[in-house]
Amino acid sequence: QVQLVESGGGSVQAGGSLRLSCAASGSPSSDYGMGWFRQAPGKEREGVATISRGIPYTSYSDSVKGRFAVSRDDAKNTVYLQMDSLKPEDTATYYCAADVGSWYRLRQLKASDYTYWGQGTQVTVSS
Repeated sequence: QVQLVESGGGSVQAGGSLRLSCAASGSPSSDYGMGWFRQAPGKEREGVATISRGIPYTSYSDSVKGRFAVSRDDAKNTVYLQMDSLKPEDTATYYCAADVGSWYRLRQLKASDYTYWGQGTQVTVSS
């Protein structure tokens, strides 16, 4: 069973950048497809980006495509989310998630397909 801890959140002005990290422990991150989700107050949890285990395929939501980039360093058991050109609507709590399921399923970025979750890190973008 893997444990996930996010870091790197904070406050930034619109147009700025942040890099989130998700550190995995208890089990090698290389065993898991890894996803990033976010949830704003009063809204449903939204899939943002995901990266497969093995050959690193990636998938993004339309709302962040071209601005966010997900990557992984399995030697460090860490997954990253580089967020550029941030907008106020990106304000949310960001969660890291993991699952051993197929890429075909995980790339759809449905929260219900991911088993393991971190506690989240807050990102606030001001205009």
